[in-house]
Amino acid sequence: MQGPRRKMKVMVMMTMVFIFIVVEVSRNAGKGDRNKNKQLVPTKRFWAKDLPSDAYWNRLQQQLNYINNRNLEKLNFTTDKLPDWLNDTVRLDSCEPDFRVTTQVKDYNSLPDRFKDFLLSMRCRSYPIVVDQQNMCKDPPFLLLGIKSLVPHFDRRQAIRESWGKAGRLANKTVVTVFLLGKAASEDHFPDLSKMLHHESSIHKDILQWDYRDTFFNLTIKEVLFLEWLSTRCPGVSYIFKGDDDVFVNTVRIIDFLSNLSHAKAKELFVGDVITNAGPHRDKKVKYFIPESVFVGSYPAYAGGGGYLFSGQLVQKLHNISRLVPLYPIDDVYTGMCLKKLGLAPKKHKGFKTFDIEEKYRNNACAYNSLMLVHPRSPQHMIKIWAWLNDPALNYSSWRSKGADTAREGEKEDNVSASGPGLT
Repeated sequence: MQGPRRKMKVMVMMTMVFIFIVVEVSRNAGKGDRNKNKQLVPTKRFWAKDLPSDAYWNRLQQQLNYINNRNLEKLNFTTDKLPDWLNDTVRLDSCEPDFRVTTQVKDYNSLPDRFKDFLLSMRCRSYPIVVDQQNMCKDPPFLLLGIKSLVPHFDRRQAIRESWGKAGRLANKTVVTVFLLGKAASEDHFPDLSKMLHHESSIHKDILQWDYRDTFFNLTIKEVLFLEWLSTRCPGVSYIFKGDDDVFVNTVRIIDFLSNLSHAKAKELFVGDVITNAGPHRDKKVKYFIPESVFVGSYPAYAGGGGYLFSGQLVQKLHNISRLVPLYPIDDVYTGMCLKKLGLAPKKHKGFKTFDIEEKYRNNACAYNSLMLVHPRSPQHMIKIWAWLNDPALNYSSWRSKGADTAREGEKEDNVSASGPGLT
């Protein structure tokens, strides 16, 4: 009798212990869920509006960020429902002078005239093309060279045509060259060379010209219009080099570099002489001066405007994203801003020397063999260097054996130069 009773007591005790455990676990789990729910409740809204900035460009960027914020798409905001600090928006592509900037930029009256001109028209992105080359990319080229030039710079364009910018087949790849121009304005004291330019275009068929005033600050417009032209006239191009008309480019070396890229690297390629940790100049005497009333903050990484190389697959992305970034008066910085908006960054390549090479190597033929770009060079020097590189008798191996390959000579990874456009 005692055996069965003892067994019964043990079973009852075990059952009670089990029930106790289940109750405690359930109760604690409930508390955990309640605590967890409390933690998941955000203390602030997920999206909060930016605070207005005193700097005019920053303010415009905040407007664009607000208007294009996908979290607000379902709210159907119109301009009359925007916060007060955004209510002053106008059409972002308006080409009428925006005289409101005279009061919105606090030191407008004391700014240089080039700034006043830029600010009045910085919302305009659409200018008529007056000289076009509609069939240039009928057969999509491997490499398109887009060269920023000015109407009077015929000697530079001709030197490029006779040297590194020769169109046609090069290293078994198709190369096309176009020169990017605006209008030479009489207020900039340029002579009227329009008839000469049209004659030049009729002969070479490599001129693109838009109807806007071709100034330093309007190089950003040139960038935006070129991207638009590429996306509509040359969508199948594989790669684009964009640079100044006073650089020497080793086109053969660039083609060799591009031909050996993996598909993954080629997809979002953007390489050049990259400048990092830079910010706007505040000295009015400097060409790249930017007042605090216009922009505050640091610059993103950007490739020096002397020349850079990028993939054709980036063209449409850059063109689209440029609509979400207000125009900035320094074109290479602006391109860096657009890349950052895409979540990308330019990659530094040692073959791009936008701040020149050491003086002792500048007249040595072999110094240019392993480089992709050197800036600046005169038209005469361009032709001379191209002749050097195409001379079959030139012995590159003897130069390399002396250890004087300038692609590595004096290389500085941070690429900081006092002459750079965005260095404080």
